[in-house]
Amino acid sequence: MSNITFLHPIFFWLFLLLPVLVYLWIKNKNKQNVALKISSVKGFQGKKTLLAKLQPVLFALRLLAISALIVALARPQTVDTSTKTKSTNGVDMVMAMDVSGSMLAKDLKPNRLEALKVVAGDFVKERTEDRLGLVVYAAEAYTKAPVTSDKNVLLNALRDVKYDQIIQDGTAIGVGLATAVNRLKDSPAKSRVVILLTDGVNNTGLVDPQMAAEIAKEYKIKVYTIGIGTNGMADSPYAITPDGKIQFKKMKVEIDEALMKSIAKTTGGKYFRATDNQSLKEIYNEINQLEKTKIDEQKFVQRNELFRSLALLSLILLLIELILRRTIFKGFI
Repeated sequence: MSNITFLHPIFFWLFLLLPVLVYLWIKNKNKQNVALKISSVKGFQGKKTLLAKLQPVLFALRLLAISALIVALARPQTVDTSTKTKSTNGVDMVMAMDVSGSMLAKDLKPNRLEALKVVAGDFVKERTEDRLGLVVYAAEAYTKAPVTSDKNVLLNALRDVKYDQIIQDGTAIGVGLATAVNRLKDSPAKSRVVILLTDGVNNTGLVDPQMAAEIAKEYKIKVYTIGIGTNGMADSPYAITPDGKIQFKKMKVEIDEALMKSIAKTTGGKYFRATDNQSLKEIYNEINQLEKTKIDEQKFVQRNELFRSLALLSLILLLIELILRRTIFKGFI
């Protein structure tokens, strides 16, 4: 991007001399008009010629020349700055999100799932140099978005996540983790991470969660686990009426924290507990800090000097004034 800057802006104070020069010119002009008392002005009266009227143009040219010279002394420059960044250690991540019915519980506002979507969306926007993917799971799992550097694709997929009973309800933590690991196992990235989130207990699925953790460890994939839900009781869904409305009642929040801690420990990750919207946001901020991308940045600055053209303009204006003064306006000076 080009910006005009001035290397010596202090010279702009010289513009304060211009009003002084105008004052001296007017004062000198008045001195030249000496009053002469005569009995009659008849014979002296007449219209000013065009050249006489244009005589102030000479002074105007001089003022323009001085102005151009002052700006030239301030050393105007255009500055083109370009930045080249190179990611030397990009991170490939997959977020594995629990979308079972219990994620509609209202201990987070407006519910666990919507709160998660907001925080995860902010997290995605901050990982500008990384590739991310999205896996959703309940009793089974599927890939909502493959690992990609296109953040818009991922954000759109995240916005589309909802509880819709398309996949069977339940919590298959092992299946969700295994699906996420499968998305990363062939990744060429030096650092590969799964963020595994659930609000319940593993109660279905063909893959044992601990076995999935061992597979992740084998592929050197780190797993951060998050348990989401308040301590104690929460307004949770328990039934659906014939017209499709979900009914809620106070139910005890049960999260298999021992399992989640074990998965994190096995893979070299860390377990977090989110009990409200703020703690969920802080957890994602901490993960964002833990998994930093190394970036090499080179800045190129190109300066283009503009004072030469202004100095030349000043010289040309002075020459024009001098030529006019010595030729056309010679008889009026």
